[in-house]
Amino acid sequence: MARTEDDTWDLATSVGATATMVAAARAIATNADEPLIDDPFAEPLVRAVGVDFLTRWASGEIRSEDIDVEGMGWGLSQMPAAMAARTRYFDRFFADAAAAGIRQAVILASGLDARAYRLDWPADMTVFEIDQPTVIEFKSVTIAGMGAAPKADLRTVAIDLREDWPTALKDAGFDPTKPSAWIAEGLFGYLPPEAQDSLLDAVTELSAPGSRIGSEAVPSQPEGEVDGMREKMSAATAKWREHGFDLDFTELTFHGERNDVDTYLGARGWTSVGTPMGELLAANGFPAIPETEDDQATMNAVVYYTSTLG
Repeated sequence: MARTEDDTWDLATSVGATATMVAAARAIATNADEPLIDDPFAEPLVRAVGVDFLTRWASGEIRSEDIDVEGMGWGLSQMPAAMAARTRYFDRFFADAAAAGIRQAVILASGLDARAYRLDWPADMTVFEIDQPTVIEFKSVTIAGMGAAPKADLRTVAIDLREDWPTALKDAGFDPTKPSAWIAEGLFGYLPPEAQDSLLDAVTELSAPGSRIGSEAVPSQPEGEVDGMREKMSAATAKWREHGFDLDFTELTFHGERNDVDTYLGARGWTSVGTPMGELLAANGFPAIPETEDDQATMNAVVYYTSTLG
């Protein structure tokens, strides 16, 4: 079902299911012979959500090679490596920010992110997680049931990013006069282009000099170029549907011309350093994602930015 301005979801449906899918990929990456990341919460959280396809994939009962469409260039086979490299990028982002003295971390659309529980934070670090109330409640209750406690002062902010989240964040104790570190991981593609700009404007307004934001920038997808991508994705999702998983990414993301993150933030006082997905994979010892005629439909077009204010 296509997105609407006021749609909602849980972790088994719509955009929420993509967070569970990413957690499943992190679980696979964690269980690799030579893991790049260690997320012991990923597989238990996926199991708790209860999407059978994703549980079986995370546990190794489903082989990615049996699901992927040959010649597509992007599928389940590439996801564990891509998510491992992405996860490590943002883990290091927070580690570097903490080393620089920043003591406020904000995870936008936190989903099943367990960084508050698994990273080694400074003793005086406060971590804010922002997501829909049902998502926040599910993760908090599930991890508490595992007997785990956060390694930082965790403040959950249960609100949709389409609402007045800056006020809710400040009400939770966020101090805009102090430097902060933000991440927008796997988020921008699920926002309309104008909402991406509004989010970056709000982050800028709330950020003191020395603040940082780590983001995953997705390319523009003009409406006229979307049909080909939909056709390719429909073949992949048809295979998923055969195994009981009905999710169509092309119905979940927003298309149109997006502002370049580097340029947009640069005009607002930020300095950015970008790393394309291909470079990130190579730096972590992973093979490249196969190139296709339309790399807009793969992770090849994604760029990771670390931006610093002032």
